[in-house]
Amino acid sequence: MTAQKIVWQAHENGDYSLSGALDRDTVPDLWQNRQNWMPQQETVRIDLAELARIDSAGMVMLLHLIQQLQQAGSTVSLCHVPQQLMTLLRLSHVESMFTACME
Repeated sequence: MTAQKIVWQAHENGDYSLSGALDRDTVPDLWQNRQNWMPQQETVRIDLAELARIDSAGMVMLLHLIQQLQQAGSTVSLCHVPQQLMTLLRLSHVESMFTACME
């Protein structure tokens, strides 16, 4: 079986994107190395259109990312939120934590 991977990418326009699988297999390494990719801007826009898979570990990582960015004074917005994430948020009763961030 091919190992899943996640790619965090900074774009020239200042936006960011996540692509691949954001799950229990990819979250630990991505989060451990966050100092290498954590945005520093006042406005952070993250495109999730290319996420192939997300599980509860990925959802929690996104929650922590949003919280850290907001605590640092950034405004965060998520675009192209996949249905799989919306379902996880609803089942976990935490959709209100994401609502303000969704475009």
